[in-house]
Amino acid sequence: MILPLFLSPPSPCTKFSNTRRLLQRSNANALPNAHMRLHDDLLINGYYTTRLWIGTPPQRFALIVDTGSSVTYVPCSSCEQCGRHQDPKFQPDLSSTYQPVKCSIDCNCDDEKEQCVYERQYAEMSTSSGVLGEDIISFGNLSALAPQRIVFGCENMETGDLYSQHADGIMGLGRGDLSIVDHLVDKGVINDSFSLCYGGMGIGGGAMVLGGISPPSDMVFSQSDPVRSPYYNIDLKEIHVAGKPLPLNPTVFDGKHGTILDSGTTYAYLPEAAFVSFKDAIMKELHSLKPIRGPDPNYNDICFSGAGSDISQQSSTFPAVEMVFGNGQKLLLSPENYLFRHSKVHGAYCLGIFQNGKDPTTLLGGIVVRNTLVFYDRENSKIGFWKTNCSELWERLHVDGAPPLAPSSSYGNNSSTEMPPSMAPTDQQHYGLPDEKKIGQITFEMMLNVNYSDLKLHISELAEFIAQELGINSSQVHMLNSMEKGNASYIEWDVVPSGSADCISNVTAIVSLFVC
Repeated sequence: MILPLFLSPPSPCTKFSNTRRLLQRSNANALPNAHMRLHDDLLINGYYTTRLWIGTPPQRFALIVDTGSSVTYVPCSSCEQCGRHQDPKFQPDLSSTYQPVKCSIDCNCDDEKEQCVYERQYAEMSTSSGVLGEDIISFGNLSALAPQRIVFGCENMETGDLYSQHADGIMGLGRGDLSIVDHLVDKGVINDSFSLCYGGMGIGGGAMVLGGISPPSDMVFSQSDPVRSPYYNIDLKEIHVAGKPLPLNPTVFDGKHGTILDSGTTYAYLPEAAFVSFKDAIMKELHSLKPIRGPDPNYNDICFSGAGSDISQQSSTFPAVEMVFGNGQKLLLSPENYLFRHSKVHGAYCLGIFQNGKDPTTLLGGIVVRNTLVFYDRENSKIGFWKTNCSELWERLHVDGAPPLAPSSSYGNNSSTEMPPSMAPTDQQHYGLPDEKKIGQITFEMMLNVNYSDLKLHISELAEFIAQELGINSSQVHMLNSMEKGNASYIEWDVVPSGSADCISNVTAIVSLFVC
């Protein structure tokens, strides 16, 4: 791919001045935070990832953030039954700080009784197993938290989706002895909490904080009982559709594990009675839309056409949905929190909430909390929800002591510079950005080995992918020209500032050098 980077003539670009309320750590919580970027897209990839660097010198990995897992693991260089992933396998021999976790009464041991091992199996029947090791893990150059020695899994085998996925492995945020959150809390280096904020429909990306924040005054909370189940649960009592409660006994949301938040799950799944009631209530409100078949004939998706393509305008078409907690507080769900775009019909949407088979557990995946800051306050056994634009959260989450963010536009930029493995932080040095340039436009050419007649049907998807990787809004990416030469296609792209901004952030420009 050819990438000439053009700097536009100087323009009166000014640094971002944030007049909105900031989420800051209170002085009482003097511990640092790991302030990290999220990548990928919930419905395109099925997950969100963050970046961790392991070892000395650091080796980079893209890990799925998963509140339903309690162990962090990456493929080991010795693994012959691991798939091909985004980054090279971890090579313990190349890290001067790596140590195997030796067999003891506190762990499961290998056949030779020499090293601790782990094994995990997931609901979709994929598995991961390997040995446990300890090494220095770095959290990126936006983190005020110094690199820490952490126990993690070095995979020797993976099956199912774990084998075929693009991401390297899992970052386990659940409760448990091997959880990275528990490790950091036990070391006394962060407060007992973390936060996730997933980008909206068609934007992707987002933000993540390991450690405490001071929640905004209008954050909605639910109690979360760690004794009730090993997963992060909430006290869901009712669901309202268009202001009317579903005719359900509140105990329907308390079956088996109760109501679970799982960041590693894409959609939401309700017990049978709750799903039928929810589906019927939604369909009663959609008289003007036409029911259509779903994009995959293997599934009986519930879909509607005629709504238009702009998700921000769908609140006038689709009904408001509210989740009511045991304390009476309500979480408002926008249409993007219970719908996904039909991949084959323009302006059509499908329900992203399904029946959970015969399982009485209520499972709420990432779709329910898009554009919502979710604060896992483990210390106080509660979970908070704050509706916001997660693409703007980087501008709102200014953490004392963290390296400053580069100027960014006021909308649609969730990007942050992430250093290659050789430059990842190994101590608490300050890693700043290069001197600022006033960048008004980025132009680059892309060559793809596919006929343009086949490619042109997917131009909008390609533009969204580029935007996602750059951490910007898809409206900022434009196709300038296209040309077909033999079996290859040449496309010229243009990236422009968002909204009324005059400049593209230095961060986006730097990231484009590596992404494009």
